[in-house]
Amino acid sequence: MGLPLQGIRVVEFSHMVMGPTCGLVLADLGADVIKVEPPRTGDKTRRLPGSGAGFFPTYNRNKRSLAVDPATPEGRELIRDLVDRADVLTENFRPGRLDALGLGYDDLKQTNPGLIYCSLKGFLNGPYEDRAALDEVVQMMGGLAYMTGPPGRPLRAGASVNDIMGGMFAAIGILAALQERGRTGHGQLVRSSLFENNAFLVAQHMAQYAVTGTPASPMPARLSAWAVYDVFETADDEQIFVGVVSDTQWRAFCTAFGLHELGSDPSLASNEQRVKARDAVLPELRTLFRGLTRQRAIAECERIRIPCAPVLRPEDLFDDPQLRSPGAMIDVTLADGRTTPLPALPLEMAGNRLGQHLDVPRVGEHTAQIVRQLGYADDHVERLAAEGTISLDRGRDEAESRTPRA
Repeated sequence: MGLPLQGIRVVEFSHMVMGPTCGLVLADLGADVIKVEPPRTGDKTRRLPGSGAGFFPTYNRNKRSLAVDPATPEGRELIRDLVDRADVLTENFRPGRLDALGLGYDDLKQTNPGLIYCSLKGFLNGPYEDRAALDEVVQMMGGLAYMTGPPGRPLRAGASVNDIMGGMFAAIGILAALQERGRTGHGQLVRSSLFENNAFLVAQHMAQYAVTGTPASPMPARLSAWAVYDVFETADDEQIFVGVVSDTQWRAFCTAFGLHELGSDPSLASNEQRVKARDAVLPELRTLFRGLTRQRAIAECERIRIPCAPVLRPEDLFDDPQLRSPGAMIDVTLADGRTTPLPALPLEMAGNRLGQHLDVPRVGEHTAQIVRQLGYADDHVERLAAEGTISLDRGRDEAESRTPRA
């Protein structure tokens, strides 16, 4: 099956999570995404320790690596040659960095008026526009950390939610701009941001305040909309989340678990009544689940179609039956040569999952291939390499080098 973005070329200047996420979405959809990296050392994200150790293998599959130094005249010329033949450029460096190298949108559109130039930044136009930002920064100033932690203890979400969604919104903007270019023939500047993305995430809480006049409480201290919507301990010292979100579900829940007194109590017949009586109801449910194993509790909830879930850790997902379904995970190669499965894009198209056509690239793995596709002769390529303008990965014979479908 052909991929939707085959024939679209993307030049990616990005690091960390936000920019690479955008490129990942486009690459998985079939675009030829060329990741521009510094010669020899490559993207610094490759070497992050601790919580950043998984960034590079997660967000850089299905891309080609071009190792070139844009600070040199010949490096900039090579990049201009590449961008002149590209459909899209993405970048998430500090404001003004590429402009200072003559690689800003106003410069590049002169020779490629159809170029879609996407900048992924901390903020869109406004008084914060030139501030530095991180996912953590905007979670703090955008109310998400306040909503996630207990009162007085703001806590960032446990994943790079703004970086990832900011990259996704950038990809949506790029796809829309490509559609518009099909009608007008003209490219445009597209911008995506962390802060405004975060504001979009907490918009429901802003609207809650507008509707009710009462500020939204942090999630751990919120007044739940449902009486049974909580985490419970089980007999095997595991945890389970259970949500009973309708009166019909409440009756089925009480019948299945033998809670006949609760189920027949007219003062608990409606969700509104049960919410007011949570302090009386929940202790009984905690005692119930403390007498059941997690597996048995989940099996019974699933039988009567009550929303439930085990509380798992990320490492547990490697063995999750749903994620072990064909196409749900993609094997990628780590820096030390080991392979690991990681989640595919959460999409099905025509009944198929989007897979891998290129492994995570080594630094400069495709430099020679890309430069020769631009028409550079072999002796020119070798001279640029000797001068340090580009670096070549010679770890794999050219004839065996992985090539994109597009």
